[in-house]
Amino acid sequence: MYRRRGGALELLLVHPGGPFWVKKDKGAWSIPKGEYDEGEDPLAIGIREFTEELGSRPLTRPTAFLNLGEIVQPSRKRIIVFTVEGNFDPAALTSNFFEMEWPPKSGRMQSFPEVDRAAWFAPEAAREKIQPGQAPFIDRLLARLDR
Repeated sequence: MYRRRGGALELLLVHPGGPFWVKKDKGAWSIPKGEYDEGEDPLAIGIREFTEELGSRPLTRPTAFLNLGEIVQPSRKRIIVFTVEGNFDPAALTSNFFEMEWPPKSGRMQSFPEVDRAAWFAPEAAREKIQPGQAPFIDRLLARLDR
């Protein structure tokens, strides 16, 4: 999601929850995303994942979304990104949760939010915060918006 405030462009990024990410900042933030199976509509899954991770559905028409294409991550995971102009209040974040054994080898399962915070960033700051493999999507968005 992106927005314009006072003539300046801002990008919404999320910070992953869980113990591995607690002290990580630069290069740790992400575009809200999730996995989908062959045959599923990537845009529909993107909207679902945004809603699950942030607790708010992007309020817009599906035709308002821009397809920023696909990138294959170093892990070989494929990411297809859609973007839309909108607004979200990071204070309203209510993420879904996941369970994992923590501490490792303790036998105890703990629950953690999939996303522990969200924030708006200027494109330059977003490039510093975002996971490096997702940074090309910022350039693609700027090119689409002719910036």
